[in-house]
Amino acid sequence: MGDLFIVVGGNALANRLTVELTRQYGVRTAAIVPPQETPYTVQITKVLGAENTVVDARVSEEALRRAGIGQAQAIAFVDGDDRTNIHAAMRAAALRPGIRVVIRMFNQRLGAHIAQLVDNCTVLSASATAAPAFVNAALQRPHSVSAGGRALRVAVGQDIDMRQTPFLIADAIDRDRQSDIEVLPVAAARSRTQEWMLLQERSPRHAALQFLDASDAIVAGNLYKASPTARLLWRASDTLKYFTSAKLRTILIAAVVTLLVSFAGIWLLARPFAWALYETSLDVAGSAVPDVYGQHSAVGGDLQRLFQVAITLSGIVLMPVVTAVFVESTATRRNVRTRQPSTGLRGHVVVVGLGNAGTRVTALFRELGVPVVGIERDPEARGIAAARGLDVPAVVGDRPIEDALRRAQIGRARAVVAVTGDDVTNLEAALEARAINPEVRVVVRLFDDDFASHVYKEFGNTASRSVSYLAAPAFAAAMMGREVLGTLSVYRKVLLIAEVVVETGSESAGRAQRDLDEPGLTRVLAVKRAGSTAFDWSGADRSRVLQEGDRLILAATRAGFGSLAGRVS
Repeated sequence: MGDLFIVVGGNALANRLTVELTRQYGVRTAAIVPPQETPYTVQITKVLGAENTVVDARVSEEALRRAGIGQAQAIAFVDGDDRTNIHAAMRAAALRPGIRVVIRMFNQRLGAHIAQLVDNCTVLSASATAAPAFVNAALQRPHSVSAGGRALRVAVGQDIDMRQTPFLIADAIDRDRQSDIEVLPVAAARSRTQEWMLLQERSPRHAALQFLDASDAIVAGNLYKASPTARLLWRASDTLKYFTSAKLRTILIAAVVTLLVSFAGIWLLARPFAWALYETSLDVAGSAVPDVYGQHSAVGGDLQRLFQVAITLSGIVLMPVVTAVFVESTATRRNVRTRQPSTGLRGHVVVVGLGNAGTRVTALFRELGVPVVGIERDPEARGIAAARGLDVPAVVGDRPIEDALRRAQIGRARAVVAVTGDDVTNLEAALEARAINPEVRVVVRLFDDDFASHVYKEFGNTASRSVSYLAAPAFAAAMMGREVLGTLSVYRKVLLIAEVVVETGSESAGRAQRDLDEPGLTRVLAVKRAGSTAFDWSGADRSRVLQEGDRLILAATRAGFGSLAGRVS
């Protein structure tokens, strides 16, 4: 098998993955990019050089050969739709039998079948990998990764629980200078006693890795409790919205208000209620009998005449509107329309952008029982059908973001998550949401690190995440034949949690556990001896010798995970 790694795609993930392979793993890399020039394809060409970048729209056999498929050890398809990636992957596997294939797919059920169909294939979803980080950031709860029967999370400063046995994993924490944050610092290589004494200060500059406690469980559901009368009014308002468009609602409400005021006027003219209702009903139907000029009035004088005229005119408007509502609700099959946000919605999360990432985030909120509303400009976006299937209300259509946010009841929302594919659009949504509701929690998807640093510096109660940054390590690891259990964020820094086996003949076999602890690179969290049934998380004996078959739970930076392959395999 060769030593070349090929990345197919021209999007943000392809860009991140190229950087991951060349800078963190130091392997020879080539890319196949689409002919449409984007900032990502320009950056890929800059990193790899024009000689290692092939431009092709269809990922043809010729393009694969030019990229060096004959010498490739692994190839990743991270662009295009699921169908395109499947066809290209099967083409590559036929040209290079035994090559390790990594496919990005949104449909995970189909992906499980494809992984069995294509030899030596791994199927991953970038949006599924990143979605939990966005959800946890919005709900301000710790993001966790399951490893060795435990759930690990990151705690910073006063949130560090000293009743547990935490591991120091970051120092120099400063949200305004995130590039200076030191992940897996030198202090993490000290003895457990020294590290424990350091963490006892619980300085805001320290972050620790510890087990997720039950007290960190999410408080789900709608936090606002409304009165029965309010709920009844909101239900009536929602029903009216469901069956009518905005223009029809305006006309209908005006006609009904006029009718009710006029009915009250007739009733107050010393008429019995039943008689007033009788006269009003006939007048609405256009059956009013006018007085004859010069004869004695059959009604209650000039005031009642005025009310009857108003009722008759409003009836002329009301009856066609009712007919239009009936026709519209049946002929246009409104049962397949996306449900509109309820007037009484409170304590919910607004997700801006229902693409791949937005769909995953919305579904995860729904699973957790958190009320959620989607906003999407494109009525054909993937998430629109998903919103209907999940019975999630959504604001759909090309309208100003401020109007869309107001329709989504942002003024009473707990958080807004902006996950479109454009940094500027996401930032605009966040700023508009903050202008309407200064207390709302903001989570924005940003690709550019400098952009994200400025956002952290200028705005409080804000978090930034990048789908490609969170997903790229998992794709790179899969190309190397390894599996990342999950990623944990220390602001914009990423810590990988992985389970590896000390293989026969590896560099680590016969060496002390502490020899795998390298500041800034790797940290052994737990060890399960060959033949044992449980992991030892105490970390007390870092001098014990590792043996072939031992399983390790490791925390690693991106660079550390790249250097790990040669030491345990």
